[in-house]
Amino acid sequence: CLDVVHPSYLTNGQPSVERFPISFKTHFSGNYFHHVVLGIYCNGRYGSLGMSRRSDLMDKPLTYRTLSDLIFEFEDSYKKYLHSVKKVKIGLYVPHEPHSFQPIEWKQLVLNVSKMMRTEVRKELEKFARDMRMKILKPSSAHSPMKERPRGKSLSPRRRQGSPQRRACRRDKS
Repeated sequence: CLDVVHPSYLTNGQPSVERFPISFKTHFSGNYFHHVVLGIYCNGRYGSLGMSRRSDLMDKPLTYRTLSDLIFEFEDSYKKYLHSVKKVKIGLYVPHEPHSFQPIEWKQLVLNVSKMMRTEVRKELEKFARDMRMKILKPSSAHSPMKERPRGKSLSPRRRQGSPQRRACRRDKS
């Protein structure tokens, strides 16, 4: 039995390597296709890990100076197979904690590249990449950290029965 190892697991113990999902929606021969790779950022360079029947549609070495260079490389690779890229979605960094319950943010940035000029796409990607590097972006589902609590206990403090504040506000209706 062969198990497939998820690419983000391979880089989990390397906190200097930031990982984020990249997905592409392409059109070919009247059909739409969805592709996902794991974007990698390390030491000022971008690359990717992924699986595909086509070698140039998965792993990209950490040689791309900008996120837009990486995305445009994918777009050029898809063109070789007569696929036109319609949308690009980029998510937030994947946490390094192996037991994290934080959901993966798959589409923090959605670009309808088929309706945008390449200069617009580059501008949007570089703004997003800059914010990501500065870790300004937060997942929309992020909440304050969960507090450990004993089983059966409430997180809110217990109120004393008949506290003076509540009694002062009551009016006698007789």
